Amino acid sequence: MTELAEPRLPEPDAIEGTARSAPALIRYLGPGEYVTRRYVSQGAEMNTGDYFDYASEVRDGMPIRDHFSLDVHGFMLGKHRSAIADFHDKAAVDEGYLQEVEALVTHLCGATRTAAQGWMIRTSADLSARAKQKVEGYQHSGGIQPPAGEAHVDYNEITGRRAAARVYQDRFPDGPGYSRYICFSLWRTFSPGPQDWPLAVCDGRTVQDEETASNTLFVVDEFPTGDALTAPVEGEDQMIAATIFRHRDRHRWWYFSNMQADDVLLFKFQDSDHAVTWRCPHTAFHDTSLPDARTRESIEVRCIAYFENRT
Repeated sequence: MTELAEPRLPEPDAIEGTARSAPALIRYLGPGEYVTRRYVSQGAEMNTGDYFDYASEVRDGMPIRDHFSLDVHGFMLGKHRSAIADFHDKAAVDEGYLQEVEALVTHLCGATRTAAQGWMIRTSADLSARAKQKVEGYQHSGGIQPPAGEAHVDYNEITGRRAAARVYQDRFPDGPGYSRYICFSLWRTFSPGPQDWPLAVCDGRTVQDEETASNTLFVVDEFPTGDALTAPVEGEDQMIAATIFRHRDRHRWWYFSNMQADDVLLFKFQDSDHAVTWRCPHTAFHDTSLPDARTRESIEVRCIAYFENRT
């Protein structure tokens, strides 16, 4: 059997070599074949499959923040001052912040218009008491969850493509159609820095399809146990799923230390244009490199930007 050649790692720009590095443990799906699922409930998440922590380095991009671009790295750091005084105010976020996000993302990526979808608050605070509460009909939107636990992209290709079509039809039924879409996350912290569990993003040029697997999403009131965790589910290959990754030394991770409330990290879940960098794996990591780290609170908004056909 012929072994696949290791893809060539793109050479970093000289300025990237000046970046400070923070030690990190990045969690990846282990070698082997698994039924990979992500179960989400109120204040808790769990994955099937075996995951392992790999010692890694995460470069600090804050001093060179303007160096990064969406179509080269898959992510960028922008500036935006929100009018929202309290991101725990669900009504204010629903009514005001989503509109801010739509205008901001449209501007940052040069799209025609953007449709915001669900949002989530994530915190490194202890959510164990919340997780024990039984919440019937829990929806994975507008709630509170722990930081992301493993390297992933929130959509696989079929999920992103269907989401783009569904959302466009729902939000812009009289629109002219689109030639390109980008599924994004807009992420910001609203707790003082430095954050104890910041978000790390991976240079999308350093990942390949060969290390990926789909991770089907199940939103549940209670986690299943035993064999029920991985029992066959009809039509699972057509259900909403993320992309998860196995470890490769070539993966190049970045973060932005000491983010402030007006710093916004925009990164790709999926870009229909594969001629550019079209996805960005991400995960939280425990940053031990800076003193006096504080509990991280952040808000993320999923959105889809559309480049519409000319009429």
